[in-house]
Amino acid sequence: MLDAEPDIEVAGEAADGEQALEGVRALRPDVVLMDIRMPVLDGLAATRRITEDPALSEVKVVMLTTFELDEYVFEAIRSGASGFLVKDTEPDELVRAVRAVVGGDALLSPGVTRRLIAEFAARSKEPAAAAGLAELTEREREVMTLVGLGLSNDEIARRLVVSPLTAKTHVSRTMIKLAVRDRAGLVVLAYESGLVRPGWLG
Repeated sequence: MLDAEPDIEVAGEAADGEQALEGVRALRPDVVLMDIRMPVLDGLAATRRITEDPALSEVKVVMLTTFELDEYVFEAIRSGASGFLVKDTEPDELVRAVRAVVGGDALLSPGVTRRLIAEFAARSKEPAAAAGLAELTEREREVMTLVGLGLSNDEIARRLVVSPLTAKTHVSRTMIKLAVRDRAGLVVLAYESGLVRPGWLG
């Protein structure tokens, strides 16, 4: 299905986490669709090894799971995954998701990721102090809050009455200051730092 798209090439496949890791190191794909549960090395461990390897910093990992509220998904996002999809995702949404992740955009499976993160964040007793949060400007904190609420760059631009390029620049600078790989990391930090509270609406 993905190979049939003119702008997407399936670079390789793997039967287990160890093979996936070897394949990623050899092929350097833009996106990895990683199953959470795999033999030899599970998807969570494989994702962590990919995201912790500086040589693979450009590789985006999207987790595939059977259940929307899989307890491992949150840990996968904290480990650097760019988001996740449930396995019964519609084909056209899967294709859009791959393109979105390559473009550095939002988390996928609309609403599900935010709900999952909110559920886990609600279990935390106290907000965590995110390193670098104090360095953010007032506008960057505002942008981080909107990212945490699940808004895309275009939606943030409309909310703040700025251009989409300006919104994207704010998001990028915020990620750099907080040393996170992508928007998924910003969403997690927005909840953990208390900028966004579970149950808030955009």
